[in-house]
Amino acid sequence: MIDPFETELAWQRRCMSVRWLLLVMFWAVPGWVVPVWAQQNMHVPLEQSGRTLQLAAQLFKPATTTGSVPAVAIFHGCGGPGQNTARMAGLLASWGYAALVVDSFSARGLKDVCGRNWPTQADAEARAGDIDAALAWLGAQSFVDPRRLAVMGYSYGGGVAMLRALSGKPDDTTPSPARAVILVYPDCALADALGPKLTVRQPTLFAMGALDDWTPPAQCRAVIDRVVNGRDFVETRIYEGAHHSFDALGLPVRYLEGVGNRSKPGGCCGAHYGAHEPAWKQFVADVKAFLAKNLAP
Repeated sequence: MIDPFETELAWQRRCMSVRWLLLVMFWAVPGWVVPVWAQQNMHVPLEQSGRTLQLAAQLFKPATTTGSVPAVAIFHGCGGPGQNTARMAGLLASWGYAALVVDSFSARGLKDVCGRNWPTQADAEARAGDIDAALAWLGAQSFVDPRRLAVMGYSYGGGVAMLRALSGKPDDTTPSPARAVILVYPDCALADALGPKLTVRQPTLFAMGALDDWTPPAQCRAVIDRVVNGRDFVETRIYEGAHHSFDALGLPVRYLEGVGNRSKPGGCCGAHYGAHEPAWKQFVADVKAFLAKNLAP
Protein backbone atom coordinates (compact mmCIF):
# COMPACT_ATOMS: atom_id res chain seq x y z
CA MET A 1 0.00 0.00 0.00
CA ILE A 2 1.29 3.47 -0.87
CA ASP A 3 1.80 5.69 2.14
CA PRO A 4 0.16 9.05 1.30
CA PHE A 5 2.50 10.90 3.60
CA GLU A 6 5.49 9.28 1.94
CA THR A 7 4.13 10.42 -1.42
CA GLU A 8 3.81 13.98 -0.13
CA LEU A 9 7.33 13.94 1.22
CA ALA A 10 8.66 12.79 -2.13
CA TRP A 11 6.71 15.58 -3.79
CA GLN A 12 8.07 18.14 -1.37
CA ARG A 13 11.67 17.05 -1.99
CA ARG A 14 11.59 17.53 -5.75
CA CYS A 15 13.95 19.93 -7.42
CA MET A 16 13.10 23.63 -7.34
CA SER A 17 10.20 24.40 -9.66
CA VAL A 18 9.76 27.50 -11.80
CA ARG A 19 7.13 28.69 -9.32
CA TRP A 20 9.57 28.23 -6.46
CA LEU A 21 12.18 30.31 -8.27
CA LEU A 22 9.71 33.09 -9.00
CA LEU A 23 8.63 33.24 -5.38
CA VAL A 24 12.21 33.37 -4.15
CA MET A 25 13.05 36.09 -6.66
CA PHE A 26 10.06 38.14 -5.55
CA TRP A 27 10.49 37.79 -1.80
CA ALA A 28 14.26 37.58 -1.42
CA VAL A 29 15.48 40.71 -3.17
CA PRO A 30 13.93 43.84 -4.68
CA GLY A 31 13.75 44.59 -8.35
CA TRP A 32 13.35 40.97 -9.50
CA VAL A 33 17.08 40.36 -9.29
CA VAL A 34 17.94 36.66 -9.26
CA PRO A 35 19.62 35.82 -5.93
CA VAL A 36 23.08 34.32 -6.31
CA TRP A 37 24.65 31.94 -3.83
CA ALA A 38 27.07 29.06 -3.73
CA GLN A 39 25.90 25.64 -2.55
CA GLN A 40 28.10 22.75 -1.40
CA ASN A 41 27.59 19.31 0.11
CA MET A 42 29.43 19.03 3.41
CA HIS A 43 29.80 16.71 6.41
CA VAL A 44 29.71 17.80 10.04
CA PRO A 45 31.46 15.46 12.50
CA LEU A 46 29.60 14.56 15.69
CA GLU A 47 31.11 12.54 18.51
CA GLN A 48 28.32 10.60 20.18
CA SER A 49 28.10 7.37 22.18
CA GLY A 50 31.70 6.45 21.48
CA ARG A 51 31.53 6.84 17.71
CA THR A 52 31.87 9.59 15.15
CA LEU A 53 28.87 10.36 12.99
CA GLN A 54 29.39 12.30 9.79
CA LEU A 55 26.23 14.36 9.47
CA ALA A 56 25.43 15.21 5.86
CA ALA A 57 24.76 18.89 5.32
CA GLN A 58 24.24 21.43 2.58
CA LEU A 59 26.04 24.74 2.85
CA PHE A 60 24.56 27.82 1.21
CA LYS A 61 26.53 31.04 1.25
CA PRO A 62 26.59 34.34 -0.59
CA ALA A 63 28.51 33.95 -3.83
CA THR A 64 30.60 36.99 -2.99
CA THR A 65 31.51 37.94 0.56
CA THR A 66 33.68 40.60 2.11
CA GLY A 67 35.14 39.44 5.39
CA SER A 68 33.20 37.07 7.61
CA VAL A 69 29.42 36.69 7.52
CA PRO A 70 26.79 35.63 10.08
CA ALA A 71 25.53 32.06 9.77
CA VAL A 72 22.39 30.06 10.51
CA ALA A 73 22.23 26.31 11.20
CA ILE A 74 18.92 24.83 10.00
CA PHE A 75 17.34 21.65 11.41
CA HIS A 76 14.58 19.79 9.61
CA GLY A 77 11.38 18.20 10.85
CA CYS A 78 10.33 14.56 11.10
CA GLY A 79 10.39 14.04 7.32
CA GLY A 80 14.04 14.94 6.87
CA PRO A 81 15.47 17.82 4.82
CA GLY A 82 12.89 19.14 2.37
CA GLN A 83 12.13 21.89 -0.06
CA ASN A 84 11.17 24.24 2.76
CA THR A 85 14.59 24.11 4.43
CA ALA A 86 16.42 24.48 1.10
CA ARG A 87 14.18 27.40 0.19
CA MET A 88 14.91 29.16 3.45
CA ALA A 89 18.65 28.52 3.13
CA GLY A 90 18.61 30.10 -0.32
CA LEU A 91 16.78 33.13 1.02
CA LEU A 92 19.26 33.48 3.87
CA ALA A 93 22.19 33.35 1.45
CA SER A 94 20.54 35.99 -0.72
CA TRP A 95 20.33 38.21 2.38
CA GLY A 96 24.05 37.81 3.11
CA TYR A 97 24.04 34.91 5.60
CA ALA A 98 25.70 31.53 5.37
CA ALA A 99 23.18 28.74 5.96
CA LEU A 100 23.90 25.12 6.86
CA VAL A 101 21.03 22.65 6.38
CA VAL A 102 21.90 19.68 8.58
CA ASP A 103 20.59 16.19 7.77
CA SER A 104 20.20 14.49 11.15
CA PHE A 105 18.78 11.29 9.69
CA SER A 106 20.94 9.73 6.96
CA ALA A 107 23.97 9.12 9.19
CA ARG A 108 21.64 7.37 11.64
CA GLY A 109 20.02 5.21 8.97
CA LEU A 110 16.70 7.06 9.16
CA LYS A 111 14.46 8.32 6.36
CA ASP A 112 11.57 9.88 8.24
CA VAL A 113 10.07 9.49 11.70
CA CYS A 114 6.63 10.98 11.12
CA GLY A 115 4.60 7.82 11.59
CA ARG A 116 4.28 5.48 14.52
CA ASN A 117 8.06 5.62 14.84
CA TRP A 118 7.57 9.13 16.24
CA PRO A 119 10.81 10.18 18.02
CA THR A 120 11.06 9.79 21.78
CA GLN A 121 12.38 12.33 24.25
CA ALA A 122 15.67 10.40 24.31
CA ASP A 123 15.89 10.60 20.51
CA ALA A 124 15.39 14.36 20.68
CA GLU A 125 18.01 14.82 23.38
CA ALA A 126 20.52 12.80 21.36
CA ARG A 127 19.76 14.88 18.28
CA ALA A 128 20.40 18.09 20.24
CA GLY A 129 24.08 17.22 19.93
CA ASP A 130 23.74 17.93 16.20
CA ILE A 131 23.14 21.57 17.07
CA ASP A 132 26.34 21.78 19.11
CA ALA A 133 28.31 20.13 16.30
CA ALA A 134 26.86 22.36 13.59
CA LEU A 135 27.54 25.57 15.52
CA ALA A 136 31.10 24.44 16.26
CA TRP A 137 31.64 23.60 12.58
CA LEU A 138 30.25 26.93 11.39
CA GLY A 139 32.26 28.86 13.96
CA ALA A 140 35.47 27.27 12.67
CA GLN A 141 34.93 28.37 9.04
CA SER A 142 37.07 31.26 7.86
CA PHE A 143 34.14 32.98 6.13
CA VAL A 144 31.86 32.87 9.21
CA ASP A 145 31.79 35.31 12.11
CA PRO A 146 31.65 32.96 15.14
CA ARG A 147 30.08 35.73 17.22
CA ARG A 148 27.02 35.87 14.95
CA LEU A 149 25.51 32.39 14.82
CA ALA A 150 21.84 31.45 14.85
CA VAL A 151 19.81 28.24 14.97
CA MET A 152 16.58 27.60 13.08
CA GLY A 153 14.53 24.47 13.75
CA TYR A 154 11.36 23.21 12.09
CA SER A 155 8.71 21.09 13.85
CA TYR A 156 10.60 18.16 15.43
CA GLY A 157 13.81 20.05 14.69
CA GLY A 158 12.30 23.08 16.38
CA GLY A 159 11.55 21.04 19.48
CA VAL A 160 15.13 19.79 19.49
CA ALA A 161 16.41 23.36 19.08
CA MET A 162 14.27 24.33 22.05
CA LEU A 163 16.29 21.93 24.20
CA ARG A 164 19.27 24.20 23.53
CA ALA A 165 17.45 27.54 23.45
CA LEU A 166 15.88 26.99 26.88
CA SER A 167 17.44 25.91 30.14
CA GLY A 168 15.74 24.15 33.03
CA LYS A 169 17.88 26.14 35.46
CA PRO A 170 15.95 29.31 36.35
CA ASP A 171 19.18 31.16 37.24
CA ASP A 172 21.29 29.84 34.34
CA THR A 173 23.92 32.37 33.22
CA THR A 174 25.85 30.05 30.89
CA PRO A 175 26.51 31.88 27.60
CA SER A 176 24.54 30.57 24.66
CA PRO A 177 26.58 29.51 21.60
CA ALA A 178 23.85 31.04 19.42
CA ARG A 179 23.04 34.74 19.24
CA ALA A 180 19.49 33.98 18.10
CA VAL A 181 17.10 31.03 17.73
CA ILE A 182 14.08 30.66 15.44
CA LEU A 183 11.56 27.92 16.26
CA VAL A 184 9.23 27.21 13.33
CA TYR A 185 6.00 25.41 14.35
CA PRO A 186 8.13 23.64 17.01
CA ASP A 187 7.24 20.47 18.90
CA CYS A 188 6.94 22.29 22.21
CA ALA A 189 5.95 19.12 24.08
CA LEU A 190 9.65 18.20 24.07
CA ALA A 191 10.29 21.05 26.51
CA ASP A 192 8.24 19.32 29.22
CA ALA A 193 11.36 17.46 30.31
CA LEU A 194 13.17 20.71 31.11
CA GLY A 195 11.12 21.34 34.23
CA PRO A 196 8.69 23.95 35.59
CA LYS A 197 10.98 27.00 35.57
CA LEU A 198 12.90 27.95 32.46
CA THR A 199 15.58 30.40 31.35
CA VAL A 200 15.89 31.81 27.83
CA ARG A 201 19.50 32.81 27.13
CA GLN A 202 19.22 34.42 23.70
CA PRO A 203 16.60 36.15 21.52
CA THR A 204 14.14 33.44 20.47
CA LEU A 205 11.36 33.68 17.90
CA PHE A 206 8.40 31.28 17.94
CA ALA A 207 6.66 31.20 14.51
CA MET A 208 3.43 29.15 14.47
CA GLY A 209 0.23 28.61 12.53
CA ALA A 210 -2.95 29.46 14.44
CA LEU A 211 -4.67 26.29 13.18
CA ASP A 212 -1.75 23.93 13.80
CA ASP A 213 -3.08 20.74 15.39
CA TRP A 214 0.20 18.82 15.08
CA THR A 215 2.36 21.14 17.19
CA PRO A 216 -0.32 23.44 18.65
CA PRO A 217 0.53 27.02 19.66
CA ALA A 218 -1.15 26.38 23.02
CA GLN A 219 1.66 23.98 23.94
CA CYS A 220 4.23 26.65 23.13
CA ARG A 221 2.35 29.29 25.11
CA ALA A 222 2.47 26.92 28.08
CA VAL A 223 6.25 26.63 27.66
CA ILE A 224 6.67 30.40 27.45
CA ASP A 225 4.57 30.80 30.60
CA ARG A 226 7.21 28.75 32.46
CA VAL A 227 10.01 31.18 31.56
CA VAL A 228 11.12 32.99 34.71
CA ASN A 229 14.39 34.43 33.39
CA GLY A 230 14.89 35.99 29.96
CA ARG A 231 11.22 36.40 29.10
CA ASP A 232 12.07 39.64 27.28
CA PHE A 233 14.10 37.57 24.81
CA VAL A 234 10.97 35.77 23.58
CA GLU A 235 9.02 36.89 20.52
CA THR A 236 5.99 35.09 19.10
CA ARG A 237 4.32 35.23 15.71
CA ILE A 238 1.06 33.35 15.16
CA TYR A 239 -0.21 33.31 11.59
CA GLU A 240 -3.99 33.29 11.25
CA GLY A 241 -5.47 30.64 8.98
CA ALA A 242 -2.26 28.61 8.86
CA HIS A 243 -1.78 24.92 9.67
CA HIS A 244 1.39 22.94 10.25
CA SER A 245 3.94 23.29 7.42
CA PHE A 246 2.41 26.52 6.17
CA ASP A 247 5.66 26.93 4.19
CA ALA A 248 5.11 23.77 2.07
CA LEU A 249 4.30 25.95 -0.92
CA GLY A 250 1.89 24.42 -3.42
CA LEU A 251 0.78 21.59 -1.13
CA PRO A 252 -2.96 21.80 -0.32
CA VAL A 253 -3.96 21.35 3.31
CA ARG A 254 -4.98 17.77 4.05
CA TYR A 255 -5.39 15.49 7.04
CA LEU A 256 -2.70 12.86 7.61
CA GLU A 257 -4.17 10.00 9.60
CA GLY A 258 -1.05 7.97 10.31
CA VAL A 259 1.36 10.52 11.70
CA GLY A 260 2.46 10.56 15.31
CA ASN A 261 1.16 13.51 17.29
CA ARG A 262 2.60 14.32 20.69
CA SER A 263 -0.30 16.69 21.38
CA LYS A 264 -2.81 13.80 21.39
CA PRO A 265 -3.35 11.14 24.07
CA GLY A 266 -0.69 8.48 23.76
CA GLY A 267 1.10 10.47 21.07
CA CYS A 268 -1.12 9.15 18.29
CA CYS A 269 -2.33 10.04 15.69
CA GLY A 270 -3.25 12.42 12.88
CA ALA A 271 -2.81 16.09 11.99
CA HIS A 272 -3.46 18.66 9.29
CA TYR A 273 -0.57 19.69 7.06
CA GLY A 274 -0.24 22.10 4.15
CA ALA A 275 0.63 25.47 2.73
CA HIS A 276 -0.69 28.89 3.55
CA GLU A 277 1.09 31.33 1.27
CA PRO A 278 0.12 34.57 3.08
CA ALA A 279 1.51 33.12 6.31
CA TRP A 280 4.70 32.10 4.55
CA LYS A 281 5.20 35.58 3.11
CA GLN A 282 4.76 37.19 6.53
CA PHE A 283 7.01 34.54 8.08
CA VAL A 284 9.80 35.38 5.61
CA ALA A 285 9.51 39.06 6.49
CA ASP A 286 9.54 38.25 10.22
CA VAL A 287 12.63 36.04 9.93
CA LYS A 288 14.49 38.66 7.92
CA ALA A 289 13.73 41.39 10.46
CA PHE A 290 14.51 39.18 13.47
CA LEU A 291 17.92 38.15 12.15
CA ALA A 292 18.81 41.67 11.02
CA LYS A 293 18.10 42.89 14.54
CA ASN A 294 19.85 40.11 16.44
CA LEU A 295 22.82 39.19 14.21
CA ALA A 296 23.93 42.74 13.49
CA PRO A 297 27.70 43.33 13.90
